Amino acid sequence: MSQPSDFPFESSWLPLLKDLGVNARDVMRRAGLPEDLLSRSGSRISTQDYFRFWRALERSVDDPAVALRLVETLTTEAFSPAMFAALCSPNLQVAVERLANYKRLIAPMQLELTETPDALRLVVRWLRNEDTVPESWAGAELAFLVRLARIGTREHLTPRRVTAPRRLEPESAYREFFGVGVSEAPEYALEFQTSDVKLPFLTANELMWQSFEPELRRRLAELDRSSGVSERVRDILLEALPSGQSGMDRVARRLAVSRRTLQRKLNEEGTTYQKLLSETREALARHYLARTDLSCTEISFLLGFEDPNSFFRAYHNWTGQTPVAHRQRLANTG
Repeated sequence: MSQPSDFPFESSWLPLLKDLGVNARDVMRRAGLPEDLLSRSGSRISTQDYFRFWRALERSVDDPAVALRLVETLTTEAFSPAMFAALCSPNLQVAVERLANYKRLIAPMQLELTETPDALRLVVRWLRNEDTVPESWAGAELAFLVRLARIGTREHLTPRRVTAPRRLEPESAYREFFGVGVSEAPEYALEFQTSDVKLPFLTANELMWQSFEPELRRRLAELDRSSGVSERVRDILLEALPSGQSGMDRVARRLAVSRRTLQRKLNEEGTTYQKLLSETREALARHYLARTDLSCTEISFLLGFEDPNSFFRAYHNWTGQTPVAHRQRLANTG
């Protein structure tokens, strides 16, 4: 699946920031972004820009529960087309399915759904650098899904379970909002009872959905057509690394181009195959160390290294510390 390298940054943030009592220009300046960016038509920012924006928002709002304040003050006037499409759904099940389809149009994230006989599990994933996601953003995404369920049904629905790989603070505020404590687990996730996800949305509107759907489909198709070669290489590497099939010649064959053509196209996008391979390995290594109990030897082979020593040297070059030291630091700060 193709992923964009930048995402819409819309003026709907202006009333949200106003409701939070902060000056939009001050937040943008703290984030190192143009002060008038939210006033520009068609503004787009990168994943790292998003991270900087959320961290600037955390510093600008003198409230540790800023994520919950943001979600609780959210009104439909700040909804994107994809969010409106979700709200027009007949129930929460359909709403989150639509969000899962269109989330990559609006943020560097994806939503994964897993059904069991008595529950629906929603996992929020960031496309890159998940271990450095600002806490307020992670909390806000989980809280938004619950808020969506409550707005649609006009019932105070409570998720059966909420998990996060790190503590969401303040714990008491999140417990009060969700109606259940946040448990520590490898993923940012929610579980709703099947009976709750089938409750009818009072906001259901099939005609409005039909008006949104063609444009959303068009934008997805445009994204898939215009996806850069570097993004497609990353997608292939994520699949190929664990099987040891990550050589440049193999990737070129997957893309149906010659090795020379692949090199040229990557150069035109300002990168190289080796740089993409290194970045992908680093991102996966950070994920495995933070989210799994895999040994460093197992991780080294999953990343396609010939031996653990090569992995240790590469990780030290990326981060300035060994994988063992990094995992220990994560454990101590968790």
